Amino acid sequence: MVTSKKRPINLALQRGGAHGAFTWGVLDKILEDGRLDVEGISGTSAGAINAVAIADGYSRAGNDGARQALENFWTKLSDLGRFSPIQRNPYSKLSGDWSLDYSPGRMMFDAFTGTFSPYEFNPMNINPLLELIKSEIDFDHVHACQNFELFICATNVKSGKTKVFKNSEINADSVMASCCLPEIYQAVEIDGEAYWDGGYMGNPPLYPLFYETECSDILLVKVNPVEIPEIPRTFRGIHNRLNEITFNATLLRELRTVEFVSRLIDDGKLSSDEYKRVKMHAIEPAQKMQELSSSSKLNLELEFLHYLRDLGRTAAEEWLAENFKKIGKESSLNLRAMFE
Repeated sequence: MVTSKKRPINLALQRGGAHGAFTWGVLDKILEDGRLDVEGISGTSAGAINAVAIADGYSRAGNDGARQALENFWTKLSDLGRFSPIQRNPYSKLSGDWSLDYSPGRMMFDAFTGTFSPYEFNPMNINPLLELIKSEIDFDHVHACQNFELFICATNVKSGKTKVFKNSEINADSVMASCCLPEIYQAVEIDGEAYWDGGYMGNPPLYPLFYETECSDILLVKVNPVEIPEIPRTFRGIHNRLNEITFNATLLRELRTVEFVSRLIDDGKLSSDEYKRVKMHAIEPAQKMQELSSSSKLNLELEFLHYLRDLGRTAAEEWLAENFKKIGKESSLNLRAMFE
């Protein structure tokens, strides 16, 4: 329900596997609320999927169409997950543990992917996720959506550089490139270049939103924790934390740059006429989500996805209640305190 004048904003959507359902919930609430006018969306991996689903649905039927497209995709993804050998064991189900830490299928999968590359164990390059993206997202509708700019991030395997696919460049292959974890999928080749998951070089990239939209407000929907309360001491915990640090590194560098430029503008050392003063906002993962094991990022049970969606809706509702009035006026994310 629209209760006041719309305010323009850009969205930056992180990667996170099944935890991207939290972002689904955030977006669902924002679309339902109707007070934010999205000018640009930057997304990586699960964030890229959420971005194109919004564009597809919005071009069909506005906010309601975008909400329906998100629900359709995540439901179909859950259907796909039912055929996976990676499932919770009976004890985890009885105890309400969403993780796959003790899943025999996951343990076998980890051992397998730790020994063989996807070129060895999947020489035919069978890719159910790519087929799902092709079947569920109508990219003609994505390209027809002129209401906001789209930016999808992938990592060039050979150069190690960020590749941002924009608007008409975006298709099933570029979205799959953004999702391409090299332990699981063969690199996605587009125009003679090979790509891996965009999270290595942008999770998600912010700079396209600086330069290619008029809006100076960016709402970062976070899925991956930047800080953790305890030092990991198990092999799996250490490995997971290394992944989190790796996938957050480029984002932190961009946020530090935003803080540095903002400080120079505030100190009069840079002109606000020549440099954009970006106002940053963030919706953080709910505490219950932060307590989840990283293995739950592989859990595609619909009940779990709905649980994450509802956490996202609640987080967005609380953020809107507290920060909507700040949009267009000031940052609600204190970058200076983050980097002190």
